[in-house]
Amino acid sequence: MKKISLLFFAIMVAVGFSSCDPYSKLLKSSDLNLKLTKAKEFYNKEEYEKALPLFEEVLATFRGTKNFEAVYYYYAWCQYGSENYMMAAYHFKYIAENFPSNEHAAECEYMSAFCYNLLSPDVNLDQEDTKKALEAMQLFINNHPEDERISKANEIIMALREKMELKATRAAELYYNISSYKAAVIAFKSVLKEYPDTKKADYLNFSILKSSYDYATQSTPAKKEQRFNETLTYYFNFIDKFATSKYAKQAQRIYDDSKSQLEKLKNNNNN
Repeated sequence: MKKISLLFFAIMVAVGFSSCDPYSKLLKSSDLNLKLTKAKEFYNKEEYEKALPLFEEVLATFRGTKNFEAVYYYYAWCQYGSENYMMAAYHFKYIAENFPSNEHAAECEYMSAFCYNLLSPDVNLDQEDTKKALEAMQLFINNHPEDERISKANEIIMALREKMELKATRAAELYYNISSYKAAVIAFKSVLKEYPDTKKADYLNFSILKSSYDYATQSTPAKKEQRFNETLTYYFNFIDKFATSKYAKQAQRIYDDSKSQLEKLKNNNNN
Protein backbone atom coordinates (compact mmCIF):
# COMPACT_ATOMS: atom_id res chain seq x y z
CA MET A 1 0.00 0.00 0.00
CA LYS A 2 2.86 2.33 0.82
CA LYS A 3 4.40 1.77 -2.65
CA ILE A 4 1.06 2.40 -4.34
CA SER A 5 0.61 5.62 -2.37
CA LEU A 6 4.06 6.83 -3.35
CA LEU A 7 3.38 6.03 -7.02
CA PHE A 8 0.06 7.87 -6.88
CA PHE A 9 1.76 10.85 -5.25
CA ALA A 10 4.45 10.91 -7.95
CA ILE A 11 1.83 10.84 -10.71
CA MET A 12 -0.13 13.64 -9.11
CA VAL A 13 3.02 15.74 -8.76
CA ALA A 14 3.88 15.15 -12.44
CA VAL A 15 0.35 16.11 -13.49
CA GLY A 16 0.56 19.17 -11.31
CA PHE A 17 3.82 20.30 -12.86
CA SER A 18 2.45 19.58 -16.32
CA SER A 19 -0.60 21.70 -15.72
CA CYS A 20 1.65 24.54 -14.59
CA ASP A 21 3.95 24.20 -17.60
CA PRO A 22 3.73 27.42 -19.68
CA TYR A 23 3.77 25.48 -22.98
CA SER A 24 0.89 23.25 -21.85
CA LYS A 25 -1.05 26.33 -20.86
CA LEU A 26 -0.29 27.86 -24.25
CA LEU A 27 -1.65 24.80 -26.06
CA LYS A 28 -4.88 25.02 -24.07
CA SER A 29 -5.25 28.75 -24.63
CA SER A 30 -7.97 30.08 -26.93
CA ASP A 31 -5.90 33.16 -27.80
CA LEU A 32 -4.93 32.51 -31.43
CA ASN A 33 -2.88 35.68 -31.77
CA LEU A 34 -0.82 34.65 -28.75
CA LYS A 35 -0.34 31.19 -30.21
CA LEU A 36 0.80 32.64 -33.51
CA THR A 37 3.24 34.99 -31.79
CA LYS A 38 4.67 32.17 -29.69
CA ALA A 39 4.83 29.83 -32.69
CA LYS A 40 6.99 32.37 -34.51
CA GLU A 41 9.19 32.75 -31.44
CA PHE A 42 9.70 28.99 -31.22
CA TYR A 43 10.38 28.90 -34.96
CA ASN A 44 13.02 31.63 -34.73
CA LYS A 45 14.69 29.72 -31.89
CA GLU A 46 14.57 26.57 -34.07
CA GLU A 47 12.29 24.83 -31.57
CA TYR A 48 10.27 23.39 -34.43
CA GLU A 49 8.58 20.59 -32.48
CA LYS A 50 6.99 23.18 -30.21
CA ALA A 51 6.10 25.50 -33.08
CA LEU A 52 4.40 22.89 -35.26
CA PRO A 53 1.29 22.18 -33.11
CA LEU A 54 0.71 25.90 -32.70
CA PHE A 55 1.00 26.64 -36.40
CA GLU A 56 -1.31 23.71 -37.18
CA GLU A 57 -4.06 25.06 -34.91
CA VAL A 58 -3.70 28.61 -36.20
CA LEU A 59 -3.75 27.39 -39.81
CA ALA A 60 -7.03 25.56 -39.31
CA THR A 61 -8.62 28.76 -38.03
CA PHE A 62 -7.01 31.18 -40.48
CA ARG A 63 -7.95 29.22 -43.62
CA GLY A 64 -9.62 31.57 -46.08
CA THR A 65 -8.27 34.70 -44.42
CA LYS A 66 -5.57 37.10 -45.61
CA ASN A 67 -3.15 35.71 -43.02
CA PHE A 68 -3.41 32.11 -44.20
CA GLU A 69 -0.61 32.23 -46.80
CA ALA A 70 1.88 33.83 -44.41
CA VAL A 71 1.16 31.29 -41.66
CA TYR A 72 1.28 28.42 -44.15
CA TYR A 73 4.72 29.58 -45.29
CA TYR A 74 5.99 29.41 -41.72
CA TYR A 75 4.38 26.01 -41.31
CA ALA A 76 6.10 24.58 -44.41
CA TRP A 77 9.47 25.83 -43.21
CA CYS A 78 8.75 24.41 -39.76
CA GLN A 79 8.22 20.98 -41.32
CA TYR A 80 11.52 21.40 -43.13
CA GLY A 81 13.28 22.45 -39.94
CA SER A 82 11.89 19.33 -38.24
CA GLU A 83 13.40 17.25 -41.08
CA ASN A 84 9.92 16.09 -42.11
CA TYR A 85 11.04 16.42 -45.73
CA MET A 86 8.14 14.53 -47.28
CA MET A 87 5.62 16.75 -45.52
CA ALA A 88 7.69 19.85 -46.27
CA ALA A 89 7.83 18.96 -49.97
CA TYR A 90 4.05 18.60 -50.04
CA HIS A 91 3.36 21.91 -48.30
CA PHE A 92 5.93 23.91 -50.27
CA LYS A 93 4.39 22.53 -53.46
CA TYR A 94 0.90 23.43 -52.23
CA ILE A 95 1.93 27.05 -51.70
CA ALA A 96 3.63 27.28 -55.10
CA GLU A 97 0.67 25.79 -56.96
CA ASN A 98 -2.20 27.40 -55.07
CA PHE A 99 -0.72 30.84 -54.46
CA PRO A 100 1.35 31.55 -57.60
CA SER A 101 1.27 35.31 -56.97
CA ASN A 102 2.71 34.88 -53.47
CA GLU A 103 6.09 36.54 -53.05
CA HIS A 104 7.52 33.17 -51.91
CA ALA A 105 6.00 31.04 -54.69
CA ALA A 106 9.24 30.49 -56.63
CA GLU A 107 11.16 29.81 -53.44
CA CYS A 108 8.55 27.26 -52.37
CA GLU A 109 8.64 25.51 -55.73
CA TYR A 110 12.41 25.21 -55.41
CA MET A 111 12.19 24.02 -51.81
CA SER A 112 9.67 21.33 -52.71
CA ALA A 113 12.12 19.96 -55.27
CA PHE A 114 15.00 20.36 -52.83
CA CYS A 115 13.16 18.31 -50.20
CA TYR A 116 12.74 15.45 -52.68
CA ASN A 117 16.46 15.78 -53.35
CA LEU A 118 17.11 15.30 -49.63
CA LEU A 119 14.85 12.23 -49.71
CA SER A 120 16.79 10.70 -52.59
CA PRO A 121 18.19 7.45 -51.17
CA ASP A 122 21.38 5.47 -51.64
CA VAL A 123 21.92 4.34 -55.22
CA ASN A 124 21.26 0.72 -54.28
CA LEU A 125 17.69 1.53 -53.20
CA ASP A 126 14.56 2.40 -55.15
CA GLN A 127 14.98 5.80 -56.82
CA GLU A 128 11.37 7.00 -56.94
CA ASP A 129 12.15 10.09 -54.85
CA THR A 130 15.18 10.78 -57.04
CA LYS A 131 12.87 10.80 -60.09
CA LYS A 132 10.46 13.13 -58.29
CA ALA A 133 13.34 15.44 -57.39
CA LEU A 134 14.55 15.52 -60.99
CA GLU A 135 11.09 16.27 -62.37
CA ALA A 136 10.36 18.92 -59.74
CA MET A 137 13.73 20.65 -60.09
CA GLN A 138 13.49 20.67 -63.89
CA LEU A 139 10.00 22.16 -63.64
CA PHE A 140 11.35 24.86 -61.34
CA ILE A 141 14.07 25.70 -63.89
CA ASN A 142 11.52 25.82 -66.70
CA ASN A 143 9.17 28.06 -64.74
CA HIS A 144 11.83 30.40 -63.32
CA PRO A 145 14.78 30.56 -65.77
CA GLU A 146 16.03 33.84 -64.30
CA ASP A 147 15.80 32.83 -60.65
CA GLU A 148 18.91 33.22 -58.48
CA ARG A 149 18.69 29.54 -57.52
CA ILE A 150 19.07 28.25 -61.10
CA SER A 151 22.79 27.52 -60.77
CA LYS A 152 22.23 25.44 -57.64
CA ALA A 153 19.24 23.73 -59.25
CA ASN A 154 21.38 22.68 -62.22
CA GLU A 155 24.05 21.30 -59.89
CA ILE A 156 21.43 19.22 -58.09
CA ILE A 157 20.00 17.92 -61.36
CA MET A 158 23.47 16.90 -62.52
CA ALA A 159 24.11 15.00 -59.28
CA LEU A 160 20.71 13.30 -59.42
CA ARG A 161 21.21 12.28 -63.03
CA GLU A 162 24.62 10.83 -62.18
CA LYS A 163 22.97 8.77 -59.45
CA MET A 164 20.27 7.53 -61.85
CA GLU A 165 22.94 6.75 -64.44
CA LEU A 166 24.95 4.77 -61.89
CA LYS A 167 21.80 2.86 -60.90
CA ALA A 168 21.10 1.98 -64.54
CA THR A 169 24.73 1.04 -65.18
CA ARG A 170 24.79 -1.30 -62.20
CA ALA A 171 21.62 -2.96 -63.46
CA ALA A 172 23.30 -3.54 -66.84
CA GLU A 173 26.40 -4.88 -65.11
CA LEU A 174 24.24 -7.28 -63.14
CA TYR A 175 22.88 -8.73 -66.38
CA TYR A 176 26.44 -9.25 -67.55
CA ASN A 177 27.56 -10.80 -64.27
CA ILE A 178 24.78 -13.39 -64.39
CA SER A 179 25.72 -14.19 -68.01
CA SER A 180 22.56 -12.64 -69.52
CA TYR A 181 24.67 -11.11 -72.26
CA LYS A 182 21.88 -10.22 -74.67
CA ALA A 183 20.03 -8.37 -71.90
CA ALA A 184 23.31 -6.68 -70.95
CA VAL A 185 23.78 -5.35 -74.50
CA ILE A 186 20.26 -3.89 -74.44
CA ALA A 187 20.72 -2.43 -70.95
CA PHE A 188 24.08 -0.77 -71.71
CA LYS A 189 22.60 0.70 -74.89
CA SER A 190 19.70 2.04 -72.87
CA VAL A 191 22.07 3.81 -70.47
CA LEU A 192 23.83 5.50 -73.39
CA LYS A 193 20.53 6.57 -74.91
CA GLU A 194 19.19 7.92 -71.63
CA TYR A 195 22.45 9.69 -70.70
CA PRO A 196 24.11 10.78 -73.97
CA ASP A 197 26.39 13.23 -72.14
CA THR A 198 27.77 10.59 -69.81
CA LYS A 199 31.40 10.74 -68.74
CA LYS A 200 31.57 6.96 -69.05
CA ALA A 201 30.75 6.68 -72.73
CA ASP A 202 33.90 4.66 -73.49
CA TYR A 203 33.17 2.21 -70.69
CA LEU A 204 29.55 1.78 -71.75
CA ASN A 205 30.45 1.28 -75.41
CA PHE A 206 33.15 -1.20 -74.45
CA SER A 207 30.68 -3.03 -72.22
CA ILE A 208 28.32 -3.37 -75.18
CA LEU A 209 31.19 -4.80 -77.23
CA LYS A 210 32.25 -7.20 -74.47
CA SER A 211 28.68 -8.36 -73.83
CA SER A 212 28.11 -8.93 -77.54
CA TYR A 213 31.35 -10.94 -77.79
CA ASP A 214 30.45 -13.17 -74.84
CA TYR A 215 26.95 -13.61 -76.23
CA ALA A 216 28.43 -14.75 -79.55
CA THR A 217 30.89 -17.06 -77.82
CA GLN A 218 28.19 -18.93 -75.93
CA SER A 219 25.87 -19.15 -78.94
CA THR A 220 25.03 -22.25 -80.91
CA PRO A 221 27.11 -22.82 -84.07
CA ALA A 222 24.16 -21.76 -86.24
CA LYS A 223 24.06 -18.33 -84.53
CA LYS A 224 27.77 -17.66 -84.10
CA GLU A 225 28.47 -16.09 -87.49
CA GLN A 226 25.71 -13.52 -87.18
CA ARG A 227 26.63 -12.64 -83.61
CA PHE A 228 30.38 -12.37 -84.14
CA ASN A 229 29.66 -10.05 -87.07
CA GLU A 230 27.53 -7.94 -84.73
CA THR A 231 30.47 -7.89 -82.34
CA LEU A 232 32.73 -6.58 -85.10
CA THR A 233 30.23 -3.80 -85.76
CA TYR A 234 30.32 -2.82 -82.08
CA TYR A 235 34.12 -2.91 -82.19
CA PHE A 236 34.30 -0.49 -85.14
CA ASN A 237 31.80 1.80 -83.42
CA PHE A 238 33.91 1.75 -80.26
CA ILE A 239 37.34 2.21 -81.84
CA ASP A 240 36.08 4.99 -84.11
CA LYS A 241 35.14 7.07 -81.05
CA PHE A 242 37.56 5.88 -78.39
CA ALA A 243 40.80 4.83 -80.06
CA THR A 244 42.83 6.16 -77.12
CA SER A 245 40.59 4.70 -74.42
CA LYS A 246 42.08 2.51 -71.68
CA TYR A 247 39.77 -0.21 -72.99
CA ALA A 248 41.22 -0.07 -76.52
CA LYS A 249 43.66 -3.00 -76.02
CA GLN A 250 40.92 -5.24 -74.64
CA ALA A 251 38.70 -4.21 -77.52
CA GLN A 252 41.47 -5.16 -79.96
CA ARG A 253 41.74 -8.63 -78.41
CA ILE A 254 37.99 -9.09 -78.78
CA TYR A 255 38.23 -8.00 -82.40
CA ASP A 256 41.10 -10.37 -83.14
CA ASP A 257 39.38 -13.35 -81.57
CA SER A 258 36.07 -12.54 -83.26
CA LYS A 259 37.83 -12.45 -86.65
CA SER A 260 39.53 -15.76 -85.81
CA GLN A 261 36.21 -17.35 -84.85
CA LEU A 262 34.64 -16.18 -88.10
CA GLU A 263 37.53 -17.66 -90.08
CA LYS A 264 37.08 -21.01 -88.33
CA LEU A 265 33.37 -20.96 -89.07
CA LYS A 266 34.08 -20.17 -92.71
CA ASN A 267 36.59 -23.04 -93.01
CA ASN A 268 34.22 -25.48 -91.32
CA ASN A 269 31.43 -24.50 -93.70
CA ASN A 270 33.71 -25.03 -96.71
CA ASN A 271 34.73 -28.52 -95.58
